[in-house]
Amino acid sequence: MTKIFHYIRHSLVFKLIIFVSLTVILSISLWAFFNIKSFKAQNMKTHLASTDRLSNSIKLGTQYAMMRNSRDDINQIINNIAGQPEIENIRIYNKYGQIKFTNQKKEIDRVTDIKAVACDICHKNDPPPSDLALGERFRIFWSPEGHRLLGIVQPISNEPGCSTSSCHFHPEDQTILGALDVVVSLKEIDQQVVKMEKGVLKLAFSTILVTAFIIFFIILTFVKKPILKLVEGTRRIARGEYEANIDIGSAYEIGFLGEAVQKMGRKIGKHQAELKKQKNEYQALFDNAPCMIAVQDKNFRLIQYNRVFKERFDPRPGDFCYAVYKGLDEKCPDCPVEKTFRDGRSHYGETEGMGRHGEKKHWIFITAPIMDADGNIVAGMEMSIDITQRRRLEKDLQKSEEKYHAIFNNISNPVFAVDQESLKILDCNIKALELYKFSESQMLEKTFTDFFLSEEKEEMARQVKSRKEISKVKQVKADSKQIDVDMWVAPATYSGQKVFLITINDITRRLETEQHLLHASKMATLGEMSTGIAHELNQPLSVIKSSSSFCLKKIHRQEPIKEDILYKLVTKIDTNVDRAEKIIQHMRQFARKSDIRLVKTRINEVLQHTFEMFNQQLKIRGIQVVWEKNTELPEILADPDRLEQVFINLVMNAKDAIEAKWAAQGGRDTEDDRIIIQTDATDNQVRIVIQDTGTGIKKGIKDRLFEPFFTTKEVGKGTGLGLSISYGIIKDCSGDIWVGRGRQGGAKFTIVFPVPEDLPDDDIVYE
Repeated sequence: MTKIFHYIRHSLVFKLIIFVSLTVILSISLWAFFNIKSFKAQNMKTHLASTDRLSNSIKLGTQYAMMRNSRDDINQIINNIAGQPEIENIRIYNKYGQIKFTNQKKEIDRVTDIKAVACDICHKNDPPPSDLALGERFRIFWSPEGHRLLGIVQPISNEPGCSTSSCHFHPEDQTILGALDVVVSLKEIDQQVVKMEKGVLKLAFSTILVTAFIIFFIILTFVKKPILKLVEGTRRIARGEYEANIDIGSAYEIGFLGEAVQKMGRKIGKHQAELKKQKNEYQALFDNAPCMIAVQDKNFRLIQYNRVFKERFDPRPGDFCYAVYKGLDEKCPDCPVEKTFRDGRSHYGETEGMGRHGEKKHWIFITAPIMDADGNIVAGMEMSIDITQRRRLEKDLQKSEEKYHAIFNNISNPVFAVDQESLKILDCNIKALELYKFSESQMLEKTFTDFFLSEEKEEMARQVKSRKEISKVKQVKADSKQIDVDMWVAPATYSGQKVFLITINDITRRLETEQHLLHASKMATLGEMSTGIAHELNQPLSVIKSSSSFCLKKIHRQEPIKEDILYKLVTKIDTNVDRAEKIIQHMRQFARKSDIRLVKTRINEVLQHTFEMFNQQLKIRGIQVVWEKNTELPEILADPDRLEQVFINLVMNAKDAIEAKWAAQGGRDTEDDRIIIQTDATDNQVRIVIQDTGTGIKKGIKDRLFEPFFTTKEVGKGTGLGLSISYGIIKDCSGDIWVGRGRQGGAKFTIVFPVPEDLPDDDIVYE
């Protein structure tokens, strides 16, 4: 019995039958109720209308008899009509409530209270209305026999015939003379209604039974059986049979539901496979994570750990974490897992302990809470990374940095580390602070371009970013003094930032020394040239002397001088004075100290200017000069005054080599000995070749020719500075020089200068 009650209480089919049946019963009951109610109302309306027509008929039938005051006719009419079975009473009341006519003889002349039920219909208002609607003139009441009665009151109005008739008189202002009250029985009608109600109820009950049976059959066939199949299918899916075939046997809603459940099972199977795969992947990630992972309960016992943790510490489940990590007998004083249990947040830090074999280890760790479905912390996870090797590397790096700083600060040259984009100084060594006279804090607030002259900052910034070597640059120190430096720029990485390492070489003293040496070399060259220069000056002086002597003789003799002769003599004096002045001016210009000034220069003009000082001297010595010039040479950037010194030095060396050859062979050979000068332009370069027919260059000394103070001349005849200084001058002009063997065994010096693509409008000065 309990099982049956439990089934009835929880069965979906039973619930569907109950609820659907109740719905049908309620619907049919409502239909029957409203149908019966409607039938009663319609029947009553119909009977009321027919009774009202009967009342009108009686009124009309008695009207003629009343006008003739024929009482017998009125009684006869009333009795005839009252003889019908359904008519109970017919009464005619006068205005005082007295029954004047009735089918019940014992009621004649009985006075009725005008406030009684029948009279109250009209007399509830004073005066009584002459016209009342049907709905206001009927009443329903019960007979002594127990069936219902319908009474309709019909007011009898004062007709014009009554107020003017000669038989009796009613005043015209009296509108109502009395009332006709017709009472009919509703017994037969009520019996028909009861019969109709029984029929409707039988129909409703039959319909409910048939509908309930149909609903039971439909639910049992089309709901319960498919649901049982669906239940069995879902149970198979729950058992893991995700490919189970659920055949409902229907192609519509329930069938669609079966297909949906079947698809759901397959998707669940697919998702289960993916979840299993992900679980395996997560487990693999957990086990193979490159860090140590351990899960601990609130007592700090190990619940789970990964492979790295196991290999590192060889723990067992249930071991205390502090015993495994650090070999302690109680938890750490500042335990991060305890903090996580307390506040539910992650904590991280760094610690040290003992490894599996007793070695000292360093770790960084982070903790995280593990919560249940209710949000309660049930375990704590701790992830650790062994940074022992990193600690060792940090110590090694610290030692390396200390060593680097020691080397960096003890480099003899100033060194800067500057940002590649902004050229802001990021670091510098002690030598840089000593040279530029700034403190370390002041230095780190500057950019490297702050050391250059204001008009050169933009250009020097471009050169620093694009060149590896920059020579002879002016810079300004903290005390506003200027220095000359050479710079070497190398890209590097400094603290993860791209920088330029700039090494500075202070060449201020070197340049001053070179200036002194250059001037000394010039003076030595002038000393060697003195004989030829004296001869060069002697020739114009001789012409001036002879011309002036001739004029003096004529003056002493008081002899006139012809104008043409005087003009000729004065012209010679003037021309030779200009020539002597030019030679002296050239000597002064050559002997003065000058800055390096790169200007647009024509090489042929410099060479020609040089030989103006040597032409006569070489002629006297019998040395021939052969010119092979290209007259279409492009201009180059150079210092003409200093190039003149180079060419003078090379020509003087060529002259000395030819004279040394003569001295060695005991005589001159003026036909074969010569100095050959060639100029040409090839591959965007201007080339100058100066070669002689002298003694040539001995083996083993070719690589030393341009060294300072090296000379092949006898003691007292050479300083060893000429070629060294010439080499420096050529390099300052971006040129190059080398030496080789000439056509007839003498020395051959080749000089090349680049031809710039764009010549500047202004001179470039190197002081």
